[in-house]
Amino acid sequence: MNKYQLNPQYNEYKDFLLNIKQYFKTNTSSIHKARNEIKIIEYNNTKFVVKSFKKLSGLKAYYYTKNSSKAQRSYEYGLKLDNLTPTPVGYIEFFENGYLSESFFISEYFEYDFTIKEPLRDIKFKNREKILQEFANFTYQLHQKNILHLDYSAGNILIKEFNSEYIFKVVDLNRMKFKPLSINERLQNFNMLWPSNEAITIIAKQYAKVANIPEQIAIKKAISYAFKLKLFKNSKKLLKGKIKNIDW
Repeated sequence: MNKYQLNPQYNEYKDFLLNIKQYFKTNTSSIHKARNEIKIIEYNNTKFVVKSFKKLSGLKAYYYTKNSSKAQRSYEYGLKLDNLTPTPVGYIEFFENGYLSESFFISEYFEYDFTIKEPLRDIKFKNREKILQEFANFTYQLHQKNILHLDYSAGNILIKEFNSEYIFKVVDLNRMKFKPLSINERLQNFNMLWPSNEAITIIAKQYAKVANIPEQIAIKKAISYAFKLKLFKNSKKLLKGKIKNIDW
C-alpha cells in the first residue's frame, strides 16, 4: 500500500516516484545522512533531490498515519513557496500493517554555488555585504507571503550567482507556519543563522529598509534574539560538559 502525489508538470516521472525506494537504494550519491538521508538521483537525464525520512515505528508511526507526514508537508509547503524553493516534484508514503513506515520527498535539483553560511562566517567573502543585503530582501519576500520557516538555519539557504546577481532558495520545508507575522517574529527568524553581531547588523539594516521598520529597533531586536538563542544553546552544552564546543 502506498499514498503519493505528483506535481502535474512532472507526470512523465510517475514511474520514478512509484519506484523511488529501489532507485534510492541503488544510488550512492548521498549528500546528507543522519536521521534522514538525502541523495541526488538522475532519471531520464534530469537530476532530482530525494529526501528519505527516517523509518517509523510505534507511536510515531501511529501519529504520522493520522496526521500529515513530513514528506507530505514538504511537498505541500513547497508548492506554497513557489519559486522561493526548488520546485517540488512529489512525495510518496509506504505503509506496513496499516501504519506509515517510510516516506520520500522529491524536488528539482538546484545547482547552487554556496549556502548563506559561507558569507556569514567569512568576512572576506566576495561581495559579502551585497549577499547579506540580498538575503535580507529574500527573507522579506518570505515574510510578506506570511511564511515563517521554523528551521531557518544557514545550511538551509542555498545561493547561486547568476549574471552578477544572486538567486536564493530555501530548503528543508517540513517545519513551517503560514500566518501574518509581527515585527518580533520577523526579526527573531534570523537567530538560527548563528550570526555575528556585525553580520546581523548588515542584515537587519537592510531588512528595516525594505520593511519600513526603524533601523535601530530592527538591529537591537535582531542582535538580542540571536544572542538569546546562542546563550540557550551554549548553556545546554555546558550542562552536558561540552565546553570545547561553545561557540559565540
